[in-house]
Amino acid sequence: MKLLAIDSSGLTATVACMDGETMLGEYTIQYKKTHSQTLLPMIDQVVKMIEWDLKTIDAIAVAAGPGSFTGLRIGAATAKGLGLALHIPIVPVPTLEGLAYNLYGGFGENLVCPMMDARRNQVYSGIYEFRTEGMRKTDFREVWKGQAAAVSDVIEALNGFGRPVTFLGDGTGVQKEYIEENCHVPFDFAPPHLSRQKAGSVAVLGMQYLIEGKAVSAECFKPAYFRLSQAERERMEREKQTP
Repeated sequence: MKLLAIDSSGLTATVACMDGETMLGEYTIQYKKTHSQTLLPMIDQVVKMIEWDLKTIDAIAVAAGPGSFTGLRIGAATAKGLGLALHIPIVPVPTLEGLAYNLYGGFGENLVCPMMDARRNQVYSGIYEFRTEGMRKTDFREVWKGQAAAVSDVIEALNGFGRPVTFLGDGTGVQKEYIEENCHVPFDFAPPHLSRQKAGSVAVLGMQYLIEGKAVSAECFKPAYFRLSQAERERMEREKQTP
């Protein structure tokens, strides 16, 4: 099966193409331009480089949230547009799962804590683990549900688990001082090449979820924002103040 993967949920724009168990190409960039300027040209370039005809792909995996409202909407619109045009399903991959999956096989028995800056003194975060069976890692699990939360709540949960943890994501830079002062279990930070969204991880999880029957029609796909946008919050505040 051929799968196109897209992640524009954060500052990074990233696209990947996977055929069965083979990753044929991945294109990732984080530099000034907005996703509306980069995402479609990136897809066009990587597809041309591997000589794919988009009409031959079987599904589109997309980072489904949480994340930047604008970024999620651009990714969702791109995936929905292609899905509708090509008559293929969309595989929603939770953004935090895709980010955590970057560390598959790399950090021993550490818990994995992706942390995205959600502003307003919050982060989008969850806690994950890779369980082993014999010499092979076989199970990727969420052990603390992904959510918009105060960083203090995340660190309190990690301290409660009492296990070493590896942090990654753009929220770690924003919250690094707080983490260093308040995290009481052994911790480290993922290296730069693993610490941001990678469409390759979205593709691998997307292929797995596609096989498990978790795809949805392009018409039905909606991103998961986890909270109201600033415009929606301001509208609600205005309505509360209106007599």
